[in-house]
Amino acid sequence: MNFGKLLRYVCGAVVTGTMAMAGFGQEAAKQPQKTRAATPGGRHVYYLGPMGRGSMNAAGIGENRVGTSGNATFDTTAVSDGQGSDENGGGLPLWTFRVHSSRDGHSYPGAMVGSNPFTDPETTAVPTVVIPIRIKTKTVGTKVDAMTGAITTQPGDTTFDPGAPDNVCLSAPNNVPATLVKQSPMFTPTAFSFGGTFVGKTEYNDAFQRANFWRVSKKEREEYHVLLKPSVFLQPIEMDPPDVYGLALTDGAVLETILGTTTPFCAPLGIVDINWFDTMLTSTVIPELRERGIINPGTFPIFMVYNVFWAQPIDNIFACCIGGYHGTTGFPIPTQTYSPADFDSTGVFGTGAADTTILAHEVDEWMNDPMISNPTPPWGNTGQVMGFCQANLEVGDPLSGTNIAPITMPNGFTYHLQELAFFSWFFGGPSIGVNGWFSNNGTFMTDAGPPCH
Repeated sequence: MNFGKLLRYVCGAVVTGTMAMAGFGQEAAKQPQKTRAATPGGRHVYYLGPMGRGSMNAAGIGENRVGTSGNATFDTTAVSDGQGSDENGGGLPLWTFRVHSSRDGHSYPGAMVGSNPFTDPETTAVPTVVIPIRIKTKTVGTKVDAMTGAITTQPGDTTFDPGAPDNVCLSAPNNVPATLVKQSPMFTPTAFSFGGTFVGKTEYNDAFQRANFWRVSKKEREEYHVLLKPSVFLQPIEMDPPDVYGLALTDGAVLETILGTTTPFCAPLGIVDINWFDTMLTSTVIPELRERGIINPGTFPIFMVYNVFWAQPIDNIFACCIGGYHGTTGFPIPTQTYSPADFDSTGVFGTGAADTTILAHEVDEWMNDPMISNPTPPWGNTGQVMGFCQANLEVGDPLSGTNIAPITMPNGFTYHLQELAFFSWFFGGPSIGVNGWFSNNGTFMTDAGPPCH
């Protein structure tokens, strides 16, 4: 596939266009003990900290039929056709549910990717396209004010290329980030056991989802899968943010001093304005990929960056950092879901954001809340949701920074994957997840408790 037109179009739009979009989620940390909500057609961001935490969540969808499981009463439909209309290019395969929560006694609707594990468990394969994004910044941060967070900058070009060897932060032969993602447990069948219970040799997202509904039925355990297949990895495309929307920290000592850490920081680290970047994706890149038939509403595109985080604004370290997000392009129906995620080897956030940790967070949040529209009883004060409440089915947020045991793959690289919260943690016990747990590595042994206020 020749991406010349796409590259020129993106770069041309970067140079000549002015991008603006309302901010999402950045104010969350300033609003303690409030429940965050939003409408579908936005994005849900993963704040890493320690420079800032927050989140984006959403409210309600779905109508359904009846089934039961455990203590909770589930009104679950058979698999919705989820295919959209032919003229719109189809849509994701979705199943919908309504669950009566034991946490607050209320009923909640929702929709997930895949087949219905309660009534029609089967294998669902979602075509997935991984698009590496080569980022070229034109500004270098030279100093950070420890009191205000302001970053002093000067002109300077830096390239962050997921498709190129990195012999500084990585080691040969495992020195090409895009190749490492392809060979990771996110896309390569791997034997997963949680608490001694073998859940399958499969992709991590599928292993989690099988564990999520493990106690529903024996048939579910044998036949239920949600796979990212076929997965296609494209050559990198390029985005060149103007100097006001992108910068690079090329001196590791600068950031180490501000963070007050002795942990080595492998430079450079890029910071890109999330509103500029997301506008470029939704107004230019995604439409171009759809026009060329590379993606459609039934495809899951993942936009991979390397050692690049998002923020808004970019010139204050306290506004950083967002490691990834998942979103939808909004209307018309069917929508296009998508997810950008960073593969990090800088080490600035430790193993809590290393390599495929962020990707694991975002892919499973997409799978469990694809339209950013699944409400839950309010919960909070855990993971990245500290000092405020959330009310949505975002399975990564309650355990941001907490991983399962590292996995060394046949390529010799040791991967990190985030632990994730089960369906039952949000809606109430007893758990329908593996081992009666409320998260796939057993960090949560009870549900989220009384609704957060």
